Amino acid sequence: MKINFPKALNTKKYFINPIWIAHHDDKLYLQKLNKTSNKYINQAKKLNNKATVFHSKSLINVLEFKDLQNYIIATSQNLLTEMGYDLKEFDVCCTELWVQEFDLKGGGNHSMHTHWNGHISGFYFLKSSDETSKPVFHDPRPGAVMNLLPELDKTKLSYATSQINFNPKPGTIMFFPSYLPHEYTVDLSKKPFRFIHFNCQAFPKTLKEKR
Repeated sequence: MKINFPKALNTKKYFINPIWIAHHDDKLYLQKLNKTSNKYINQAKKLNNKATVFHSKSLINVLEFKDLQNYIIATSQNLLTEMGYDLKEFDVCCTELWVQEFDLKGGGNHSMHTHWNGHISGFYFLKSSDETSKPVFHDPRPGAVMNLLPELDKTKLSYATSQINFNPKPGTIMFFPSYLPHEYTVDLSKKPFRFIHFNCQAFPKTLKEKR
């Protein structure tokens, strides 16, 4: 008896991990933020001039960054809703906002990490080029990583892709779920590299009322 198994299978995509990317092409705003950031980067350099990455203090509610902060909060709320989360009983807040710059001597990088106790993270690039460090995102599924097989073609995106990198330009803004592992490749100090990093968290409104 011959059994006719289905020759065509329907593909369903589940457990998708989004990364949202846009370009804010406002040179005057970029110049303003870079000029304002100089103060905080210089403060970081004074604290440790031997570092390869200079990390500012918190910029939350700093007047010059307030417009960006408000945009980040509103956008993060929209993106979490787009992902399918019910936020009626939550308020999205920006919990971390800082600017950092990689040293021009070279060597600046970040090892792979996630942001604990957060929901949306992201970058806003102030100084970058094809010759500077690149953000790299990794597959967040431990089971998939544990059982990885060799990729047939690493130049193509596929279900086998375990990491992806980007070449951001000044003005590029990226949002992604905070659980997504990411890193920055070693910077070769050919060009200045500076970006704003942010994290957002959805807090239960009942928790806010108790505060």
